[in-house]
Amino acid sequence: MEKEGFWDNIEESQKVMKELKNLKDTIASFKEISDAYDDIETMIEMAEEEDDEELVKETGEMLEKFKKEFESFRVETLLSGEFDANNAVLTLHAGAGGTESCDWAGMLYRMYNKWADKKGFSVEVLDYLDGEEAGIKSVTFQVNGYHAYGYLKSEKGVHRLVRISPFNAAGKRQTSFCSLDVMPEIDDNIEIEINDDDLKIDTYRASGAGGQHINKTSSAVRITHIPTGVVVQCQNERSQHSNKDKAMKMLKAKLYMIKKQENMDKLSDIRGEVTDNGFGSQIRSYVLQPYTLVKDHRTNQEMGDAQRVLDGDIDPFINAYLKWINTSGKEK
Repeated sequence: MEKEGFWDNIEESQKVMKELKNLKDTIASFKEISDAYDDIETMIEMAEEEDDEELVKETGEMLEKFKKEFESFRVETLLSGEFDANNAVLTLHAGAGGTESCDWAGMLYRMYNKWADKKGFSVEVLDYLDGEEAGIKSVTFQVNGYHAYGYLKSEKGVHRLVRISPFNAAGKRQTSFCSLDVMPEIDDNIEIEINDDDLKIDTYRASGAGGQHINKTSSAVRITHIPTGVVVQCQNERSQHSNKDKAMKMLKAKLYMIKKQENMDKLSDIRGEVTDNGFGSQIRSYVLQPYTLVKDHRTNQEMGDAQRVLDGDIDPFINAYLKWINTSGKEK
């Protein structure tokens, strides 16, 4: 018992230190923005006094940079939800459409990896299933970083792609769908009771990258919570026991979030729009032909450079969503 208490104290201390570092970083960011504002004021005065076109141009560039940094900082103040500071667990499922939808899932997986890399976040693959011919049939991965869930909760739902399919010899336009479920990583010490009789636990051979051992033993674990239909799975750990522990942690997080809802009718809000992976249910459309446009159907945020978005520049959509839920009173 004393040993358990010791490790509990260590974990609590680490948590406090992490929160302290995050607060220090926030204060440092505010000071940088404040100093930049003072510098711009000084530059404006100098440009007016000296009537110097080069100074005017330089001041304009500083102002544009300041606007972006200020907007980014302002959006961070909207991340005040209970789990917004936590890591995020994302699950992509290719919709109907075979190879085309699997390829679309792969494109989205790349997009979120690119975004995470730009943020300085790390990505850990928890479960991976290749498409039969190309792309990804499903993948679960964890994005680790401060406010990862706060940002990525905006991405939960169905994503729609319109393009000329590279897998269609006739060169016809095709529409594909992929659903994304987003959950926060929650501490192990959350209190929620799970009845063993309510669980269906399956083991299977892991697939995808992970070392030579990965296809030799049935180390991957899939857990189904029968009363709610929630399914979680993990294959990235080297042992069945470790995969089961990780999957149980994910299950507890999902069930805890369900418990936090006012009623079970909001189950779809927690699990994402997984069951309506098709027409009319998308949160965002990515059009690559005959023109390029990415549009969010909740906030009406648009970007004409679709390739830039697919290369990880999704912050404009995330920021628009955070403002939208803050002003509309939507569930955070």
